[in-house]
Amino acid sequence: MKIYLGADHGGFKLKEEIKKWLAANNFEYEDLGAHSVVADDDYPDYAYPVAKKVAASSESFGILACRSGQGECIVANKVTGVRGALAWNTRTAFSARNDDNANILCLPADYLTSETALAMVKTFLQTKFSPEERFTRRLNKVNQIDHQLN
Repeated sequence: MKIYLGADHGGFKLKEEIKKWLAANNFEYEDLGAHSVVADDDYPDYAYPVAKKVAASSESFGILACRSGQGECIVANKVTGVRGALAWNTRTAFSARNDDNANILCLPADYLTSETALAMVKTFLQTKFSPEERFTRRLNKVNQIDHQLN
């Protein structure tokens, strides 16, 4: 499993904390930026490369952070094969993986403590997609929509 990280200026500090946690827990990751705080940078510049990498490998995940988490989530979900989910606690991070097989976790950095965010990352990465029929059925419908759009 490889994890791709991205954050604009609003999520930069949180991304750096997540990198430390990933390294301490022996996860393979790649930081796709920002690599420093640039006050007027734009979230699509980081969310799109992360989404493209995640879409190219079924064994990878992405973690994005910006102020609200919304913008990067919108961008990520423009890429076929990406299921980006905005989460705000461990319960929503769990259901994003368990119920919806999300492959990118979008974090609202302005609204999370680092402790909560790290617990969410851990939950997201440790949770498997549930094979329950209702979840599989719904995911198949999402995949059909993806194929109709392209």
